[in-house]
Amino acid sequence: MSLGRILIVDDEPKLIHLLREILQATGYEVLAASSGNPAIEMAAMEQPNLVILDIMLFGGMDGFEVARRIREFSDLPIIVLTAKINEADKLRGFDAGVDDYVTKPFSSKELLARIRAVLKRSQSALKPHSESKIECGNLKIDLLCRTVSIDGHAVHLTLTEYNLLHELALHCNQVMFHEQLLSAVWGEEYRNDVDYLRSYIHFLRRKLEQDPANPAIIVSCQGVGYMLVMPELVNETTKRIGTSR
Repeated sequence: MSLGRILIVDDEPKLIHLLREILQATGYEVLAASSGNPAIEMAAMEQPNLVILDIMLFGGMDGFEVARRIREFSDLPIIVLTAKINEADKLRGFDAGVDDYVTKPFSSKELLARIRAVLKRSQSALKPHSESKIECGNLKIDLLCRTVSIDGHAVHLTLTEYNLLHELALHCNQVMFHEQLLSAVWGEEYRNDVDYLRSYIHFLRRKLEQDPANPAIIVSCQGVGYMLVMPELVNETTKRIGTSR
């Protein structure tokens, strides 16, 4: 029984062969593309469960643009496999909708663990919820439709952004520690990857806050975590627990 279908996007035939061997031996079906446009077409037509994507590709379209184009029609998980990555490129990738990074050289054990974690997050987002809506001030989350709005205006979020906001909203006006959020949204193996959390908090603030530099909805809590607060209670709450912007 197949564990799912994975699309590999890379212009190195040897790496595609290696990944195919690892994934098929584990129980995944494998598709492959060596450049951007075929990869986007396969993501749309073949509907894989996950994409493993290299940043540097031949054909004039890099991995970031491929991820951005896929995000125009799909929330399927994307893992970037790359030789090196700096903070600026990580932010650029997260902004394009990338879910995770694995750096070369990599172990098959690490790669498979990341794939399982990302697929688990994706599948958990599809499970039904007991409640239908969460309202936190002017922020409204429709859990059945997986839509978000501020003051009645729709806000588009990636799958990971939505999952993070959902977790914060379930604990509105409560401090959520870095480790709690990372474990709940990304998985236990990510509990120390605070850079992931900071990057996605940055993107959420940019989409939800009137002034992202001075957030009033998602506030930082003394360097230990974050809290989603009711806007009308932000002054009272931040005074009580000593939060910072």
